[in-house]
Amino acid sequence: MFMTWLSFLLYLVYLEICLEVMDDKPNPGTLSENSERLFSFGVIADIQYADLEDGYNFQGNRRRYYRHSLLHLQGAIEDWNKESSTPCCVLQLGDLIDGYNAQYKASEKSLEVVMNAFKMLEVPVHHIWGNHEFYNFSRDYLTNSKLNTKFLEDQIVHHPETMPSENYYAYHFVPFPKFRFILLDAYDLSVLGIDQSSPKYQQCMKILREHNPNVELNSPQGLSEPHFVQFNGGFSQEQLNWLNDVLTFSDTHQEKVVIVSHLPIYPDSFNSVCLAWNYRDALAVMWSHQCVVGFFAGHTHDGGYSQDPFGVHHVNLEGVIETAPDSQAFGTVHVYPDKMILKGRGRVPDRIMNFKKEASFHF
Repeated sequence: MFMTWLSFLLYLVYLEICLEVMDDKPNPGTLSENSERLFSFGVIADIQYADLEDGYNFQGNRRRYYRHSLLHLQGAIEDWNKESSTPCCVLQLGDLIDGYNAQYKASEKSLEVVMNAFKMLEVPVHHIWGNHEFYNFSRDYLTNSKLNTKFLEDQIVHHPETMPSENYYAYHFVPFPKFRFILLDAYDLSVLGIDQSSPKYQQCMKILREHNPNVELNSPQGLSEPHFVQFNGGFSQEQLNWLNDVLTFSDTHQEKVVIVSHLPIYPDSFNSVCLAWNYRDALAVMWSHQCVVGFFAGHTHDGGYSQDPFGVHHVNLEGVIETAPDSQAFGTVHVYPDKMILKGRGRVPDRIMNFKKEASFHF
């Protein structure tokens, strides 16, 4: 299930062309005055607000600013609203409130506080669901909450295969002609947020136990595949089939695609722990198409970046929750015909991400 023949074949191709393509990566260069900006969008990740004093991560080595994260969000919203080129939307990459809220029975109150802050944003926000959403709420609750922004989806007439199932939280939309954004549900396969008596929970627990024998399922200690931990999740085959159908449509109509997920899927963009369980299968689907230019994720808190051999830019955004009060952690991505430029604030670095030339890979 987690290593299909297609993913194995594409992984072999990946190894064969890696050095060749690395030599052919475009020069970032500088932005010319003649470049035509098409549109912009905001990105922010891992706010994890809670009305608590500062604390630390599970390892005890990274400070977390639970209460101040709300001020960072408010600052980001003020900045987006004042930009000369207003973003068309903001992508909130998951973990909006911290799991500690559930322990203190403050989940709904904290969610209301953060959603009230978002009311000041003058453009739509698209919400991704991360592990902390499921520490606080069930999947059924989230589906009926303000964190479900599926009403902003684009529906392609005469192409029912591009309509997502209700079995997972994913959708796509068009921020600008010939560009399509796809939001994925990285906890479609997960033991979080679902009834423990359900068949899907049993299926997901079986997958997790097969790869992680530790008593503490959040621990990657001693694992040959350290991303098989409880705080990660994966994509069902149903969702991957849907993703393939949407990318096929985008290929056919010469669209550029940006994929968004709470969990990253490319190992070289950061450490090997915070990956989707079946990241290889997701990569196999993505790499079988020409249209994808970027993949944005959160979850890692430290951030990260890499361009894969197929020219896709993998951006893991730095987390607000571990950002000191005198800094920031968000960005605005400006999109041009030939590139994306990430203008970061605080911990988030600037990046120039050139679009790949017409792909020349053949299978």
